[in-house]
Amino acid sequence: MGFIDKINAKVAVSPVGRWFKLEGCGHPKERKGSLFFTEIRGGLACFFAMAYIIAVNASIVADSGGTCVCNTRDIDRFCLKDTDYLMCTQQIKRDAVTATAAISSLATFCMGLFANMPVGLAPGMGLNAYFTYTVVGLHGTGPVPYQVALTAIFIEGFIFFGLALFGMRHAGIGLFLTLIGLTYSEGIALVVGATATPSSSPAAPREPSRGWHLPQLGQDALPRHVGGHLCGGIFTTILMMYKVRGAIIAGIVLVSIISWPRTTPVVDFHKISKILNVQEWNISGYGGQFGLALITFLYVDILDCTGTLYGMARFANLIDPVTQDFEGSSIAYMVDALSISSGAGISEGGKTGLTAVVAGLCFFISIFFAPIFASIPPWATGCVLILVGSMMVGSVTEINWRYLGDGVPAFLTIALMPFTYSIADGLIAGICSYICLNTIVWLIKVASGGRIVPPNYEERDGWTYRIPGGFFPVVVQSEVRTPSEGELASDVEKSGVATAQAPRKEE
Repeated sequence: MGFIDKINAKVAVSPVGRWFKLEGCGHPKERKGSLFFTEIRGGLACFFAMAYIIAVNASIVADSGGTCVCNTRDIDRFCLKDTDYLMCTQQIKRDAVTATAAISSLATFCMGLFANMPVGLAPGMGLNAYFTYTVVGLHGTGPVPYQVALTAIFIEGFIFFGLALFGMRHAGIGLFLTLIGLTYSEGIALVVGATATPSSSPAAPREPSRGWHLPQLGQDALPRHVGGHLCGGIFTTILMMYKVRGAIIAGIVLVSIISWPRTTPVVDFHKISKILNVQEWNISGYGGQFGLALITFLYVDILDCTGTLYGMARFANLIDPVTQDFEGSSIAYMVDALSISSGAGISEGGKTGLTAVVAGLCFFISIFFAPIFASIPPWATGCVLILVGSMMVGSVTEINWRYLGDGVPAFLTIALMPFTYSIADGLIAGICSYICLNTIVWLIKVASGGRIVPPNYEERDGWTYRIPGGFFPVVVQSEVRTPSEGELASDVEKSGVATAQAPRKEE
């Protein structure tokens, strides 16, 4: 045995190995292929795949204006010329860097330690955009103040926790993030407002005979376009095409270095001063908007958490073929609810919570490098939002486009999110159109005794809250089908489960 093999074997039989159920620990449910050094490598890969969120989330939250007060709102709606206000938002950004790193560290560490899942947790790239640009609005121009919006998130988290505790538990957002990444305030300035059209390119035509020109966007126009487009976009995408770990953070670092070197301290601990203990429980003047924000936060959070956790569990081969659930699912939901996920560690071989514990420790170390994350310019993270959006849009292939009762609501959701600049409006349009279309079809079917139905009615996606072999109440967009004995035996063999009872037949 080599040195690495000996360490893997010793750790496996230690209390650490039995807690995380490493291969060779002797636990009845030990996870095959889970080795100590493999888990360490998976944790490092998980952190570097998610580290960009620290900078991107801080930039998005700072765009809300936080607790900053603008004294020139009457003449400058977005307070873009109020120096004191802009300095205050920079403080908000530094606070958000520390807060993002801290909560990601705590949540990821707890996910690994208590749920034994190789999953990293960090603020979601859809909900933070909804919080800033729809609920609070750019620099506080939205319908709900920053403090009241935080109260909605606080309540939503505990509602989600209750649902998980008692066992009741993204393409349009991708386009929404892409639009943010293309704009001037938080991106690479390829899309700007217009008068003749809803939006346009910054290279607007002066006269038909004199071609196009780049508008005067300020001294940062050149680094935004050269650095943001070429280095941030092309370089990062190429790295991702070759499956280079940490490709996104590498692109952000390169653009930041090229754009504007700073004399900022490298290592420091920034004390949060403006974004803690600022909730506002007097919501009497924001009832409707507060309720809409609360429901949207909860709805998106549940769907995001469910899809991510089950996707990662299936990717890591941790799904029980009988119950279609995974070990520690309730704890995983509760940890996510009390915090607010990445599978890069799983692709590096991570199968246990030790991967998440390592990633959580890395996030903790990053707290002391807050000055670096706070000094990253917006055009360095703009391309990241576009890349994240492109990856989220990939889920459209799972939509049932063959049946209009499924396809039209999905399209409305996807299209209206970026066009209305509101995730909530997109969700409402999709849900309402789905209910309306399919209820009318069902009523016509019932009234005609089943004779009048759309020609391809059988191609629709059925739905149920029940899963084959169990009763975990999650909406599943597929017909319920009990697997055959041969399929079940194959799944059991693949998952490494020694014995399994036959699934109970659905009523």
